[in-house]
Amino acid sequence: MIQDYVVFVGVNIVLAWSVYVILLAGSLSFANGGFMAIGAYVSGVLTVKFGVPLVLAAPIAGVIAGTIGVLVGFPALRTRGIYLMLVTVGVVVSVKAVIESIDYVGGIQGFGGMVGTTEWHVVALVVLVGCGLWFLSKSPLQRILDAVREDELVAASLGINPVYVKLVCFGVGAFLAAVAGSFYAHYLIHVTPDQFGIVLSVFIVLYAVLGGTNNMWGPPIGATIMTLIPEFVLAADSIRNHHSRPASDPPRRFAGVSQRHHAGERHFDNFTVRRGEAGLKHRARKWMWSLNRF
Repeated sequence: MIQDYVVFVGVNIVLAWSVYVILLAGSLSFANGGFMAIGAYVSGVLTVKFGVPLVLAAPIAGVIAGTIGVLVGFPALRTRGIYLMLVTVGVVVSVKAVIESIDYVGGIQGFGGMVGTTEWHVVALVVLVGCGLWFLSKSPLQRILDAVREDELVAASLGINPVYVKLVCFGVGAFLAAVAGSFYAHYLIHVTPDQFGIVLSVFIVLYAVLGGTNNMWGPPIGATIMTLIPEFVLAADSIRNHHSRPASDPPRRFAGVSQRHHAGERHFDNFTVRRGEAGLKHRARKWMWSLNRF
């Protein structure tokens, strides 16, 4: 159980950082769910079909996803605002559709047989990415990113190429999302295209935004909160239901209540609904009659 929490929190932290890197240059992308899918499937093919170790397959998948991200980002980053977000949404939908049409990786049935991820892989990944972002925040590159994010025209007047900077950040974000997807897939053993839809991409953005994007520590906080709080709520609800169930009420799987009792309840509910509908129709007819008088 603890291992599950460590792995999923760590993967989500890296995913949040993948969005944070893109936000550093003033862009917002919903495509990281698609890049995560690319990393999951490419690394899965390398490990299952060709026997490549996971620690090599993950960065290879990241490089491939990063390259695709740069190729996609070159025309996409020339748009602004809502148009850029729509383009990145289209990337996620396209990646999912392409994966579903490839029988080599299982199509809509998914791809399985991937193993090898441990909590130490994820912890090491989080530490490496965190150290890299910390050194970036202390380097002159941070000021370049700040200039591009705040005002592209001023940055261009200083000799900075805003499109190039945005492309690099887009590629790095795709790389991180793909590596996180590689470890995620090799922990779940089996993945399907439906796991990498637009909803996942929205959650990845929320991880980064919830904790704040002013510094590198905000996205990990947001990812941790959004990962653990639902688990705590489910656990608390389970405990509450366990203690609130009457002693005479047996567990669901050993329920001894007769079917006639449930049938009677359903009959009473249906009768009540029918009476409610009849009353509603009667009031509607009276209201229409009153209007016709005028």
